[in-house]
Amino acid sequence: MTLKPYLDFVSELTYRAGRITQGYFNVGVRPDYKEDDTPVTAADRAAESFIREELNKIYPTHAILGEEFGETGAKGSSHRWIIDPIDGTKSFMRGIPLYAVLVGLEIDGIVKVGAAYYPGTEELLCAAEGEGAWWNGRRAHVSNISTMSRAWVCFTDSRNMGKYGRKEAWERIESSAYTVRGWSDAYGYLAVATGRAEAMIDPIMAIWDSGPFPVIMKEAGGYFGSWDGREGHKFDEALACNSALLPEFLKLINN
Repeated sequence: MTLKPYLDFVSELTYRAGRITQGYFNVGVRPDYKEDDTPVTAADRAAESFIREELNKIYPTHAILGEEFGETGAKGSSHRWIIDPIDGTKSFMRGIPLYAVLVGLEIDGIVKVGAAYYPGTEELLCAAEGEGAWWNGRRAHVSNISTMSRAWVCFTDSRNMGKYGRKEAWERIESSAYTVRGWSDAYGYLAVATGRAEAMIDPIMAIWDSGPFPVIMKEAGGYFGSWDGREGHKFDEALACNSALLPEFLKLINN
């Protein structure tokens, strides 16, 4: 079965949701703070509500898991949509355009379709299994840099490395890389999938933050998964890396 109809649908869906967020962007929107001290804004809620409405209309038998409104829909469905209406809310609420709308589709527990739309930079990154990865209408591909001495590595918050027991691994990576850049959240994964950075690493990662990236990285010729080399989005951590650099990167992480 071709996944192209899902790919076309999710690409348009994330784009339309992203345009909703733009109406709230850089206009002084005030966040609320959740129990874990992460922010949420009216834009997050509006975008996720829109996405859910469209999914329920077109795919009423599918399950939905979203950051703001939890899990709904058919229990035990083979198809589950994973939503992060704004990945990078901290950037968004301060008027920094490096945020994205993320939607992924699991089929039998594996992400096989996904899209990430970056309204602030007008970049759409999407993929489906067997259909390739696409970046604003052209093929997306990871870089072929194979040594850490030339690698650009992205991260979200260096403080989390120590907080989640990864301080020593991070120090090895940081000292080995050509450069490290805090192009955080979804933007770092975009940079890897399009060959503008070699790796993006997060010691803590919610499932909705991972949403579309397993299939995007795979179709772009790279890797997305755990810090010990298991592909997928359910490990509460994330590493995206080009294939050429992956063995050296994993060796550095695991000493």
